[in-house]
Amino acid sequence: MTKKLNHLGIIMDGNGRWATARGLARTEGHKAGAKTVSRILEACQKRDIHYVTLYAFSTENWKRPAGEVKVLMDLFNDYLDKDVAELQKKDIRIHFIGDRSRFSPEIQKKMKRIEEKTRGDETYHLILALSYSGRDELVRAMKQFGKDICFGKKQPEELTEESFSSYLDTAGLPDPDLIIRTSGEQRISNFLLWQMAYSEFYFTSVLWPDFSESDLDEAIDSFEKRERRYGQLL
Repeated sequence: MTKKLNHLGIIMDGNGRWATARGLARTEGHKAGAKTVSRILEACQKRDIHYVTLYAFSTENWKRPAGEVKVLMDLFNDYLDKDVAELQKKDIRIHFIGDRSRFSPEIQKKMKRIEEKTRGDETYHLILALSYSGRDELVRAMKQFGKDICFGKKQPEELTEESFSSYLDTAGLPDPDLIIRTSGEQRISNFLLWQMAYSEFYFTSVLWPDFSESDLDEAIDSFEKRERRYGQLL
């Protein structure tokens, strides 16, 4: 059965290679990639895609050189101050998923404030995966369920797929219909491991800073031509 694209996930890859190919510092690639985010989010809204999840910073990314991590944090801080304010005007609710405890107290406060400010916006949703790892999310969910058992709030037999989903960072959000990965790599890189069980995938060699509206349309067109059976026969 075919289905309209409601939730799009994107593994934004290739910023560093984009910069290196141009003789620039890797950090310049991240700056160019940030501009692409704004452009593609606007394109998604035009196409009435109600949920967009962006894999912006993984837990593994903390292991990158300190200078590069600092630039990424500065870009993120700047994004929270400027770009998110613009998104609020467009009826977009912002969600953050991942382990935010590793961010500075200043950034954590901004993230919480933004989530609270946009809580009433329900037409479109932007989910930013930051300091995120699918395995880490699953471990944290199981720990919380275990605590609920210890405190008598839950019984082991109450664990179902539906109840487990409520412990994930994405509780209350639909699973992604389509996941795009740029830059030619064909890996999921620890992204939404539980949620992508029935997602469609689209891989493109285009580096993220060069990803355009026409590239997005190609991915959507590919998705719309597929039959989604969810393990069933048509």
